[in-house]
Amino acid sequence: MARFLPSPNGFYGWRIAWALALTQTIGFGVLYYAFGVFVKPMEAELGWSRAETSAAFSLALLVSGLAAFPVGRWFDRHGARGLMTAGSIWGALLVWGWAQVQNLTVFYLLWAGLGLAMAMVLYEVAFAVLAVWFRRYRPRAMLVVTLMAGLASTIFVPLSTWLAQAVGWRGALEVLALIFALGTIPLHALVLRRRPEDLGQRPDGELFLEGSSRPAPEPSVSAKEALRRPTFWWLSLGFALSRATSIALTAHMVPLLLEKGYSPALAATAAGMVGVMQLAGRIVYTPFSQRGSLFYLSAAFLGCYTLGLLGLLWVPGGLGLWVFVLFFGLANGSISLAKPALIAETYGATHYGSINGSMTSIIAVAQTIAPFAAGALHQLTGGYNAVLWVFAALAAASALAIVQAQPRPTPSP
Repeated sequence: MARFLPSPNGFYGWRIAWALALTQTIGFGVLYYAFGVFVKPMEAELGWSRAETSAAFSLALLVSGLAAFPVGRWFDRHGARGLMTAGSIWGALLVWGWAQVQNLTVFYLLWAGLGLAMAMVLYEVAFAVLAVWFRRYRPRAMLVVTLMAGLASTIFVPLSTWLAQAVGWRGALEVLALIFALGTIPLHALVLRRRPEDLGQRPDGELFLEGSSRPAPEPSVSAKEALRRPTFWWLSLGFALSRATSIALTAHMVPLLLEKGYSPALAATAAGMVGVMQLAGRIVYTPFSQRGSLFYLSAAFLGCYTLGLLGLLWVPGGLGLWVFVLFFGLANGSISLAKPALIAETYGATHYGSINGSMTSIIAVAQTIAPFAAGALHQLTGGYNAVLWVFAALAAASALAIVQAQPRPTPSP
């Protein structure tokens, strides 16, 4: 069995992990969660409808997903330092431009550009960095980043609301652009490094004692080879269906709960508690991810989406609501860790960016369509029960797809 020693000078990867924890918190806070705060003020001043305003955010999510493949290829070839620094500069300029917007077409162009910024600076690239720098401690590093980034809405929604009340929505966006620039550009430019070997270190920062056995080499699968294997397509299907469930139900959560007869205050509280359970899901998922099959573990957590939706359908009263909050939150928290963990374990870190980008582009289409499909189904059937049944079935299918994705051992000749 291999014996390990920590790097004598301290492992630089943890410095990168903590830097990314901070930049992901700021990035999600400004580029993702702040949008909802400014919808009503923009509509009031500019006369846009809710559909017109919301379409910009959907456009950004679509562009972000479609840009994931070229961004991932760039990462594999050049690393994250220049990529994430450029994305931070680009994002800060576009948020500043958003503060000046007067025209709907320009607004859409800005948010298409912000979709590219999301692809360059948020989780997809951050997890690729961690996949390169960590191996045995990869789940722990991802937990550090996601736990801190999980506070993005808690910090930036109240901050954005207060700023909008204090200096108006345009002034608030200018302040957020400065926060984003000052909080992410220096860290991405000064802290990030391409790989541990460039600093004379190894992944996880461990040295092997002389004479000890080395761990089995991590797989190194190219994007072309990955696309030829069924595992990639099962994983893509599983995560496309689970992300569609997550995005659709998150977008419709409050009106769904109101239709179910819960008070506005209780619906808002439940939505907030889903965020708390997301953090719990990440904390629970991480230690178990280092034991047994990641495929079965991830499928079990994604299956919690189905349990949560069935809770709203079958369990009466307030108990059904909290069954939903518990299981939907656990699934929502684990999904952000399950995809990068499975990709890294199955394909290795060498071509992580390209493989993850290919999968993310597929997922982007599903998660863009899902909220509109849920709304159309609600309008067609006159209620949310059909929506709950359909997405409960899709979530169950996503769990089965992840189980099916597990590579089968090659039979010996």
